[in-house]
Parts: sequence; structure tokens; C-alpha cells
Amino acid sequence: MQEALKIGSPKRNKRLQTGWEGFFPYYAGFPELFVREILDSAKLRPDAVVLDPWNGSGTTTYAASQLGLKSIGIDLNPVMIIVARARLLPPSEADHLRPLAATILSHLRASPVTPADGDPLLAWFQPSAAKVVRSIEQNIRRSLVGSMTKSPDGIHLDRISGTAATLYVALFAACRHLAVSLRSSNPTWIKLPKADDDRLDPTAYAIAHQFAENVRGMSKALAAKQEAEESSGAEFTAGSSTIQLSDTATMALAEGSIDFVLTSPPYCTRIDYTAATRVELAVLAPLLKVKPRDLGRQMIGSVQVPSGPIEIDESWGTTCSTFLAALKQHPSKASGGYYYKTHLDYFDKIARSLGRVSQTLKPGGRAVFVVQDSYYKEIHNDLPRILAEMGVLQGLSFSGQEDFHLRSMSDINPGRKTYKRPMGATESVLCFTKPD
Repeated sequence: MQEALKIGSPKRNKRLQTGWEGFFPYYAGFPELFVREILDSAKLRPDAVVLDPWNGSGTTTYAASQLGLKSIGIDLNPVMIIVARARLLPPSEADHLRPLAATILSHLRASPVTPADGDPLLAWFQPSAAKVVRSIEQNIRRSLVGSMTKSPDGIHLDRISGTAATLYVALFAACRHLAVSLRSSNPTWIKLPKADDDRLDPTAYAIAHQFAENVRGMSKALAAKQEAEESSGAEFTAGSSTIQLSDTATMALAEGSIDFVLTSPPYCTRIDYTAATRVELAVLAPLLKVKPRDLGRQMIGSVQVPSGPIEIDESWGTTCSTFLAALKQHPSKASGGYYYKTHLDYFDKIARSLGRVSQTLKPGGRAVFVVQDSYYKEIHNDLPRILAEMGVLQGLSFSGQEDFHLRSMSDINPGRKTYKRPMGATESVLCFTKPD
């Protein structure tokens, strides 16, 4: 008989994001405590493998590692690969972060870099500031990114060292801090400057100081984490974690190799997850194989119209088909065109991904999904119910659901008052089992 899972609220609590966790405040996902309680209560075998096919900032892989479990995290966004790799940095590495950062900054004057024409940093920063950011990035790359990452067959960001990833995260955070004037009401969104003269122009000192302060804080938080582990008196062995840059629908995992899945797929709320990290993508540009716009097209929840026709599939379930039919017939502008096509793209990618997740699960394995409902105009997009139906049609047994009401980002949109619909949203935790 399987253990009952302890399911707390999946809503992130900023008050809990302190210490080492405070350096990974990326949008979406769930808190570490939520993951820990579920994995603890699952009573998994010591050799069990935990999968998060939409790993994002790496909460699942980090929490699994802290519990001594083996884990695999998949994500298509290179920025999230870097963040998840940094999050796994062992506390024993704390002592050399500041000397490394000091060495990197000491090379700024000796080897300055002039950004190439078309460098994406120039979309955000004046040339003088972009020069400093790119110089720091290049020094990280030259000092810490080796042949495993930059191999003859191309760039493999999922092989980057935890130390290099941590310094990249410090640079990401510095750029976001310096871009505070460009933040919008959506906390994930940093607006593009409207004109060249509006681009950010912090001094070289301000950029270097912010980067150094971030590294100092990360080093201090890691050291505190190590002290806490040592003072507890308990033996601690982190579980091994693999972070893969991949599309969930085509991830290279053996069938029946996964014991437990814990994840939160992209919500169907028209959040452009690529645009939410476009400053970081600009920093990473020399290491990217794909342009941000092309990456955005590949992502689940893309705001771009799919390149080819997509037909509703019976494996999407009746609730999904009913929602799409209502959306297509809605009288508002572009409902039957642009919005219908982007929703088709979303559900096509989600269904194929769920099929792949189901294949990777062992018989008797379990899967937990955190999903949120939304509205298109006044039409309820009951994503929890849709995914419950999809999971069953992909060979899983639906074993239960817990709902949590929360505020929704869509409530701040003035246009929502035009349509009758409830305030807030329902975030649901869906539980599945793979039949024996």
C-alpha cells in the first residue's frame, strides 16, 4: 500500500525565501517546503529517482538532493538550467566564490570587451554599461567554462560547473537590480527601453559593486548552510542530480526509469516564460545555440502563432475540446484566429509532454502536478480538470486533487472588469499513479 502524501500549499512565500534560497526568486513553481513534505511523505526507496520535467529554478532537484534522493530536472530555457545548476552548489564551495569574483573583476581594465554590433545587451544598456557587463560575463566564461561545456560538437550548458553557474546567477541578479526602473506591474517582466536614450547607464563601479555584493551574499549564505549542517550532528549526503536542457516532449529518458514525478507545468495564462528571462538570455548570448525568439516559439505557452496547423486530438479530453470550441466562437477580436491557434499550440505540447512523462514512470510510480486555472474573457479554462483527463488518457490513474485559492496576476489587468468572472485563481495539486 502506498503512503499518503502530505500536501501543503504550493503558493510561494517570500518570507521563506531567505539565506541560500533567497538568491533564486524566479517566477512560478512552488516552495521548497512543499516539495520536501511531499517527497518525505512518499517514503521513497534510497535508490528512487525523482523527475521534474519542468524544473525551472530547480526547487524539486534541490529539495530531492537535500533528502539524499537522486533526481533529474528537465527544462528548455537555458537560463533555468544555469539557475538550477547554481542552486545545487555544495556548501563546501562557499570559500572560493569571493576570491574568484575578485579575480574576474580585476581583469576588467586589463581585458575590456567591446560588445559586438547586435549584442542583445545593447537593447537594455548604453554601450559603456554593456561593455562592463559583457566583460564580466566573458571573464566568467574564460575562467570557469571549460571543454565539457564548450565541446567540439557545440555548447552544452547542462554540463556547466556549479561554480560557473553561481557566478552567472550573481551577474543575472546584478542586471535585474540595475534594471529596477524598467520593472512593470508583472514581477516577471522587465520592459524594453522605449528609446536608445532610455537605456540603462549605470557606472562601471555600480555594476562591479552589485556583482561583488551578490557573490559575497551567496558565499555567506552557503557558509551558513554548511555550519547548520555540521552543527546538527547528523551525517548528510546530498543526492545526485542531473539537469538536462531538453524539450519535455522529447526528453531522453528510458521508459519506466522514474519512481516519482513532482512538477508544475507552464500555466495557460499567456505568461511568456522566455520574455520573463530575456535580460538573462542577453547575458548568456555567447553561450546560446538558439535565438530567444526561436526559443520562445518552442516553449509551452508560447505567445507566437505555431508555424504549422494543429488539430484537436481526442487524447486532449472532452473538457479541453469544449473550452477550445467556446474560445473559437467567442465574438471578441482575434479569438477565432490568433488566440485559438496559440491555445492549440499549448495543449498540443502539454499532451505530448504528459505522454512522455507517463512513459518514463515505473509501474506503481506516482506523479504530482501543480496547475492553475484561468479565464479567457469569461470562459473558464479549467486546466486542472483538463490535465486530469489528459493524464488518464495517457495511461495514468487519477488518484486525487487538492485545491488552494489564491490571488491571480490577471486581476491587475483592467480589461478583466469587462467580463464576469471570479476574482483570484485556483491552484490545484493533482495526483496520479502509473498502473502496475
